[in-house]
Amino acid sequence: MEKINHPEHYKGNKYEAIDIIDDYQLGFNLGNAVKYILRAGKKGDAAEDLKKAKWYIKHEICKLMTGEEGFERRNLNE
Repeated sequence: MEKINHPEHYKGNKYEAIDIIDDYQLGFNLGNAVKYILRAGKKGDAAEDLKKAKWYIKHEICKLMTGEEGFERRNLNE
């Protein structure tokens, strides 16, 4: 159950990623960005995790700028 409830790659010295995400009420996009930043290098390639975080941040920026959930995903790579 530890792999499900408290995976090592989401644990920090004091807090788990989910505790920070919940405490700040970050929502899906920003929560995922924080999750990938905090786990960078703990589960595979750190650069890949940071690219995933960047994708979710760009997704949130696009949503804020357009006021819409739907947008062309290909624009996130710019």
